Amino acid sequence: MTLNLKLSSAAAVLAATTAIPAAAELKYENNSGGYVLLYGQFNPALISVDDGQQTETRVLDNDLSNSRVGLRLMQPFGQNEFTFRFESALGLPNSSEWNQLGTNFSGWTREDIRHVDFALKGNWGKFSAGQGSMVSDGAAEVDLSYVGTALYSFTNDENSGFFYRGTDGILSDITVGDSSSNFDGSRRGRIRYDTPSFNGFSAGFAYGQNILSSSDDDDYYDVGVFYNNTFSGGVEFSAGVAYAVRQADDNSGDRKDTIGSASVLLQNGLSFTVAGGTRSNDAVGASDPNYWYGKIAYEDDWISWGKTGVGIDYYDGADFENDGSSTRAWGIAVVQRIDSINTDAYLKYRNHDFKDSASFDKNEAWVLGARWRF
Repeated sequence: MTLNLKLSSAAAVLAATTAIPAAAELKYENNSGGYVLLYGQFNPALISVDDGQQTETRVLDNDLSNSRVGLRLMQPFGQNEFTFRFESALGLPNSSEWNQLGTNFSGWTREDIRHVDFALKGNWGKFSAGQGSMVSDGAAEVDLSYVGTALYSFTNDENSGFFYRGTDGILSDITVGDSSSNFDGSRRGRIRYDTPSFNGFSAGFAYGQNILSSSDDDDYYDVGVFYNNTFSGGVEFSAGVAYAVRQADDNSGDRKDTIGSASVLLQNGLSFTVAGGTRSNDAVGASDPNYWYGKIAYEDDWISWGKTGVGIDYYDGADFENDGSSTRAWGIAVVQRIDSINTDAYLKYRNHDFKDSASFDKNEAWVLGARWRF
């Protein structure tokens, strides 16, 4: 693909988003303090991936934060609040569905349903039931930096399906997604309880099943503790830690994840974010991978459009594909807020380097995109 064609595609991506005017909030309020809110987002991106010998370029929905639509309902119920949330991805061709062999577009499926969630909240805490986030969902992704819109602890949103190419030119059967993860929690059909916040601390536990998949009958359990506070001088700090178990229905062995992350944002716009996790697999022959992640970022109002964020990060993982393998990834990104149209435009570069007993070329990705929210 020529440079001119790439630039033309990039302009098309941004124009498709920024040509849409900022919409007024789609919210209806009733006379008893309740409301119904319709919301959503579009996140198209021009993505170019180089496996060392071949480059593929597409305009796709970015799986980092896919295009979606949702509805929230809130209604006071005595001293409590009753809420309902429905949310679904739109099922557009996305960045998890392509590689050197082409695009495997699945369209909309029931697994694109993100939330069908009922909850009751009071001064005693919050009880939730339905399809929604387990407690560990987000525990590895606590991030106060604005550049976290594009650059965070999960490093393979744009190229997870791409195969590493051996230095001999032959594609392996190992994908970028096989070689790294942050073990962050998932959404499941679950019951969940969250405590009220005590001096910035809160906790929760949940039990769930993958009700959207007919091939997954495993049980999922997790528990987590979180902290969030703003200190004197305007320093913001957030952290989370969680323990999650996937109990195999066929008794082949349980999977146990311990994950955590923390982020601090200083008043001058400088931020630091770290994350890490370990996985213990009881299944015979399964490896026990682990990783750590770090990011430095800075944000400021440099131009009148809105906030600008820049950052650089590094990921170090071990034993993902097999014992003794290693994954190194680093990235750099800039994110620009465009307040007038409620859009975040971003440019990112990501580099993955995987090693085991064989030699592989590095996998590189460039991403230019824009997320418009309504």
